[in-house]
Amino acid sequence: MTADYGGGGGYSRTSYGAAGGDDAGGFVYGGSQGGSQGGGRASGEESLRPVTIKQIIDAEQAYQDAPFRIDGVEVSQVTFVGMVRNISPQTTNITFKLDDGTGLIEVKQWLDADKDDSGKPQFQLDQYVRVWGRLKSFNNKRHVGAHVIKPVADFNEVNYHLLEATYVHLFFTKGAKTDANGQSNGNTGDNDSMFVDDGNSGNGANDDKVRHCSMNAKKFFNWLQHAEGGNEGIHLNLIAQGAKLSVNDAMAAAEELFGTGVVYTTIDDETFAILDY
Repeated sequence: MTADYGGGGGYSRTSYGAAGGDDAGGFVYGGSQGGSQGGGRASGEESLRPVTIKQIIDAEQAYQDAPFRIDGVEVSQVTFVGMVRNISPQTTNITFKLDDGTGLIEVKQWLDADKDDSGKPQFQLDQYVRVWGRLKSFNNKRHVGAHVIKPVADFNEVNYHLLEATYVHLFFTKGAKTDANGQSNGNTGDNDSMFVDDGNSGNGANDDKVRHCSMNAKKFFNWLQHAEGGNEGIHLNLIAQGAKLSVNDAMAAAEELFGTGVVYTTIDDETFAILDY
């Protein structure tokens, strides 16, 4: 698989087309996320980047509320893997303290008062989880406002993530890998990446992941892949109609694809787009 790190520094460029509170915006799954620390800026073109907790702690900020920068590149959306060291239920959120061996960071998962959160995964101490969320600072203390927290089912994902974070870090600090002739391999489609899933071009990595999914998930993915939805995504009802699936089957397919990291939600939790690497 070849990741696109260009286009001004984004690891994966997305356009959410939504604005909201502190931790609102894209990558919301299973319910909207509330914010409690003042107004947030509009979610336009943003980046999703794999990081270590130390990179979060060391991220530079020119002034309070300024964008965070890692390796000189603006970062807002991050994903990382860590072990749960503490769980603190609050009135409006659940605060987790995560440890990945490079540092400790608090992760806040906001609760939706208008929605039953009993179906969300329950985590245990010393369990590995993966977090997708927004890097924030409140009262000079950094935390991650989680859009999604999922348990790590295979320990290989821990090693995979550290390799991925290292690869991206080296890309921004050392430049794209070059071949013997001095030609950049950054976007050639060669199998030179340190990722687990390799593809020759386009959505090769996604194709590898979808290969083991259910037939309904494949129909969902194939239709969405060729639809004209852009980064804003397409609503579940339209996908179901186009892929000739019932709404229930389409939702189940979406959950399956989301779990493999192939699709993400955009303007709401029923609008989906393909996550391009």
